[in-house]
Amino acid sequence: MCHTQHGRITGCSLEQLKLLQLAFRERVVPVDDPQAFQILNSREYGASYAILAIAKQLGLHRILYSRGEPWVSSALAMIVGRLVHAGSKLALCNHHPNTCLWELCGINDAPKVDTHCYEPMDRLLQRQKAIQKTLAGRHLRNGQVILYDITSVYFEGDDKDSELVAFGYHRDGKKSREQIVVGLICNDQGCPVGVEVYAGNTKDETTVVDKVHEIKACLKRSWGIEKVIFVGDRGMVTRGTIDKLKDEKDLQTIGALTHGEMMTLLKNKVITLDLFDERTIHEVSDPEDPTRRYCLCRNPQTAVRESQTRQRLLDLTTKTLTEIAAYKRATTVEKLGARVGKVLAKYKMGKFIQWAIEADPQQEKSCQHRLTWSIKTEKVEHEKRFDGCYVITSDVDKEQMKTLDVVRAYKSLTFVERAFRNLKTVQLEIRPVYHKTDDRIRSHVFLCMLAYYLQWHMEQRLAPLFANDGKGEDRRWTFRGVIDSLAQITCNRIAVNGAEFDQNSIPTPEQEQILELLQVTM
Repeated sequence: MCHTQHGRITGCSLEQLKLLQLAFRERVVPVDDPQAFQILNSREYGASYAILAIAKQLGLHRILYSRGEPWVSSALAMIVGRLVHAGSKLALCNHHPNTCLWELCGINDAPKVDTHCYEPMDRLLQRQKAIQKTLAGRHLRNGQVILYDITSVYFEGDDKDSELVAFGYHRDGKKSREQIVVGLICNDQGCPVGVEVYAGNTKDETTVVDKVHEIKACLKRSWGIEKVIFVGDRGMVTRGTIDKLKDEKDLQTIGALTHGEMMTLLKNKVITLDLFDERTIHEVSDPEDPTRRYCLCRNPQTAVRESQTRQRLLDLTTKTLTEIAAYKRATTVEKLGARVGKVLAKYKMGKFIQWAIEADPQQEKSCQHRLTWSIKTEKVEHEKRFDGCYVITSDVDKEQMKTLDVVRAYKSLTFVERAFRNLKTVQLEIRPVYHKTDDRIRSHVFLCMLAYYLQWHMEQRLAPLFANDGKGEDRRWTFRGVIDSLAQITCNRIAVNGAEFDQNSIPTPEQEQILELLQVTM
């Protein structure tokens, strides 16, 4: 037989050359042999690829460190992995056979938790201030609103080596667990730019003054940002906080009054109940402090909820007091009073209850005492008038921010609340925390914040998808649903007549739409 040469094939792998050989022999996929074509395994590809592409579009890898050192790739893998495979660092390493994430980040061998997680976490913590300074320069402008709030994160196991973990006011209802306090800083749109970890017994207002000084000094030194409008809830921007910050130049605050502070303004006739309106926001000022503005608001939904909550607690209080009053055995005044005090402290309804302990005239010889009590009806009715009412206070000039703008700025704290919800439960699962040293705890929290930074940018791009989605039972998309959909784009190891190669699955029309909105080409 005569052989002739028509060209040369170069640059192909051994698997590709075997496929070409099979094609020339017309034996690629015989119809009568289904075993000739096999999918050996499939690994998650689409979600990791898309999120990693967005991270690089945002320049996050360069923000972590200007040089492409190995620890940067590992840190990027943990940040992206937090969105795709939320869980422990060890679990992420063990996901290596099931996902292309590590390979996409340039780590081909099986990752080791110490080398590819813990050591990069230590380097990431060393870079935290520099990274947050860069994020602040990107997303904060002169005179812009800065949102700040704190939450608690509970712990599992023994934390003897940590000075941060302690018992404190629990926002998660885990009273038996030690915790840390996490403070999050966002711009007026809810984009996170910084995070701080405090001891678990830290009170809200004690974090504010130092954090404000730190933010302001950083912005001025690094970016020339002089003016800052600091927004915090009623536990943050207290009267004491305002007094400590009043000497700060180019610093203004927006917060809300506590119930006691509202009562003081009402007593001093600075405000009146008829100014609280569901449709109109009235603004007043205190003649003794004309720079302080008070915006009076009322939310009808909140009014209904507060009224129902108070009635439920009153019902529980009266039920328990009735049981105590029906107690027949002889007891001392001290013990009976202690039981009543415990009930009133538990339900916090003491201001609505008039009670007394008297000697039972029918049991004078046995020194039996009885409890008498009644509900202060007038007090309850007076309290109902405040249901749904709240006062937003600020020292921002009226020329700079109108009344409605001040109220909107305070309500934008819901962005931070949403961030905490995603960090703690919905998406990123920052808790429970199993790290034992303070530096690792801080690094873990910072890593989760950077993951939410990516999520926030993704949600901005996915806004049309969510806006056009259905309502209620017809709702189709959530952020978790988007991740799950992209995760179905897999990298498959395929064998054809003994030749093996990798082939990605083709995106569906829905996946193509998501990728287009995310501005990612696959």
